[in-house]
Amino acid sequence: MNDQPETPLSVYLVVGEESGDQLGAGLIEALTAQAPQQIRFLGVGGERMSAQGVTSLFPIEDIAVMGLSAVLSRLPLIVKRVYQTVDDIVNRNPDIVVIIDSPDFTHNVAKRVRKRAPHIPVVDYVSPSVWAWRPGRARRMSAYVDHLLAILPFEPEVHEKLGGPATTYVGHPLIERIDRLRPAAGERAPLAGNGAPVLLVLPGSRRSEISRLLADFGAAMAILKDAVPDIEVVLPAVPHLRERIAEETANWPVKPQIVSGEAEKFAAFRRAHAALAASGTVTLELAIAGVPMAVAYRLDWFYRRIKDLNRFIPIATVTSMVLPNIILGENVVPEFLDDGASPDALAATLEPLLRLSPERAAQVDAFRRLDAEMQLGEGRSQAGEAARIVLEVAAAGRATRSRP
Repeated sequence: MNDQPETPLSVYLVVGEESGDQLGAGLIEALTAQAPQQIRFLGVGGERMSAQGVTSLFPIEDIAVMGLSAVLSRLPLIVKRVYQTVDDIVNRNPDIVVIIDSPDFTHNVAKRVRKRAPHIPVVDYVSPSVWAWRPGRARRMSAYVDHLLAILPFEPEVHEKLGGPATTYVGHPLIERIDRLRPAAGERAPLAGNGAPVLLVLPGSRRSEISRLLADFGAAMAILKDAVPDIEVVLPAVPHLRERIAEETANWPVKPQIVSGEAEKFAAFRRAHAALAASGTVTLELAIAGVPMAVAYRLDWFYRRIKDLNRFIPIATVTSMVLPNIILGENVVPEFLDDGASPDALAATLEPLLRLSPERAAQVDAFRRLDAEMQLGEGRSQAGEAARIVLEVAAAGRATRSRP
């Protein structure tokens, strides 16, 4: 009988931005609760992971940059951090590496770890959008990712078709925040009542999106006001763009109420009857909140040029840019790309969504079906499912290492 305590499990987590830090912190908590032995956590993370006991190899702000110009200006430091992370992983020789989102950084780390220390298993938490952009990445990932934890329910099938790594749907973070998105009794006034219909306008959270969409959204509001004179418009804005948005919407015929912060944003979701949104994760938030919508997007000049030259890589396995449509396998939410996103088209689509209509009912009914697609089942959580698979992969890796 061996009375020696089992060697602590060593888990190395690599994140590249705040959203990954949040997932990483939840995973650490779930791993600690599930693991039969002590776990030593190492890696690169932010404040939330630090609160869970991870001392980051370097500040996450070094690599948490967005936009081509920002990335180029910091590229030497980012490259240095990639190699520094790889060196640290190889030297510490953990039982498993978990890379979380931010594929431009984390996948570069994983590829180099696989070359230098192929015995260390790698789990990827959050799939790159191979279903929408560069589908060839799925097959290439198989060379350095042992298991992929997907947060969208259709992604396991996509990776199987594209030759990607073994993939398991573990749930989306939003399904654990349903109470914050859905209205309590009295929060969303009935459309048949005397109150004004509430429209959310969500032009995006990046300067480039605001530049391409906000003017057309405003023009759509001018057209819509003629059809719905008492409309109330609420515009959630990220804090660093609030002043710019306030200036650019000051002369709208329906002046929007601008709100900032997650609490005010979700409160607006719970009141809203319909929405006009830029394509992105916000469309999934709206669907879970039960808010019918029209969705628009304009590619920047570079990608539009590639598309015009017929070299744009098309969507790999889906026919929509709207997440609820992809999950449902049905284009329930109207979407408008580039020149199709005209103010006239947007206003005409929104008008029936602001009253009791077949168009509104079709989306509301579809969003109820979305729940069944995304839920994990009673007593199961996203972090818990992710932790279960990480522990399984780590145990398999340990068993392989221990064989003579």
